[in-house]
Amino acid sequence: MTIVVRTLAERIFEIIRERIIEGKLPVMEPVRQDALAAELGVSKIPLREALARLEHEGLLSSQANRGWFVRPLSADQAEEIYHLRLAIEPDAAAFGCLHASEDDQKAAEEALERLDLAAESNLSDVALRNREFHVALVRPGGRLLTTQLVERLEVLAERYVIAHLEPAGRGNRAHTEHREILDAWLARDEAKLQTLLAKHIANTLEDLRAHFAASLTG
Repeated sequence: MTIVVRTLAERIFEIIRERIIEGKLPVMEPVRQDALAAELGVSKIPLREALARLEHEGLLSSQANRGWFVRPLSADQAEEIYHLRLAIEPDAAAFGCLHASEDDQKAAEEALERLDLAAESNLSDVALRNREFHVALVRPGGRLLTTQLVERLEVLAERYVIAHLEPAGRGNRAHTEHREILDAWLARDEAKLQTLLAKHIANTLEDLRAHFAASLTG
């Protein structure tokens, strides 16, 4: 029974998480647990377990006697997320490229292929595939804590990735940057990789700064 409940909570977590990232749940309004449980055909026990996990992931916040709320995007959080990524990810990916096996390299190439496919045909899947690609560059280093930190930051960044890619042309730029990053990673050129990846992350942060600045003046 416990295994079934955990599996159900995992699936509920994925469904709600996808809706948050796609902007289908209103920001800072209580999550309607009764309606959501009825829609998904589940009880409140696995639903609450999934909501608690989403709070831990930083996508929801809770208030006593009021329930869970979708956290709004903010310039301050974007700055924190992307500064942490800049501090950790380029070095972690460089370490990963030096320890990557042929299977690891194949996995990274396949991750980029899935990301490109999503960008062409399934935009709602882009954020997830972007996370998988970036984590695939780090995981071969075998540093569990580092990989977990990078993955957590990528999860938090997913809604910002969507906001970043909305303006026309940024998807094409992201593809070019990802291809150059992967080529350097496959060549085990750690110095070039660090430079390219840091620039890629910094470019996204600059785009997000412009996004928030425009929202204030719009």
